[in-house]
Amino acid sequence: MIRTAVLLAPLALLAACSPSPPADPKVVAADAWCRPTAEGARAAGCYVTLTSTTDDRLVAVESPAAARAEIHTMSMTDGIMRMSRLEDGLALPAGEAVALKPGAEHLMLLEPVGALNEGSQTQLTLTFEHAAPVTVTAQIRSAPHGS
Repeated sequence: MIRTAVLLAPLALLAACSPSPPADPKVVAADAWCRPTAEGARAAGCYVTLTSTTDDRLVAVESPAAARAEIHTMSMTDGIMRMSRLEDGLALPAGEAVALKPGAEHLMLLEPVGALNEGSQTQLTLTFEHAAPVTVTAQIRSAPHGS
């Protein structure tokens, strides 16, 4: 009996000193909006600010407004602005607001099912590596001047 207690005591001590597991990862999405499009447009840009409670990654986006959606970035190469898909998604450092905005990282709705009209709205479902998916309502509005 004493021998068992002596063997278990170090394990109990280790368990008491172990850090508690991290809280459930969560991502807060704010100010989601998409640019308006004309009927027949092949793509639409959408933007949102994301803040995660833990290090995470935005890995996918879906919307009923488009056949498919992707996470993109913009870069300047040889004086030409180029847009490309972020195959591995977008890093979200813990506690840091990450703004998806015109001219930088953004969401692309590809093959919209209809026009996105100013003043209307659409849903965006954001999928993360760790946090539960978040569905936001994106307002359809023109970009602020200069964006």
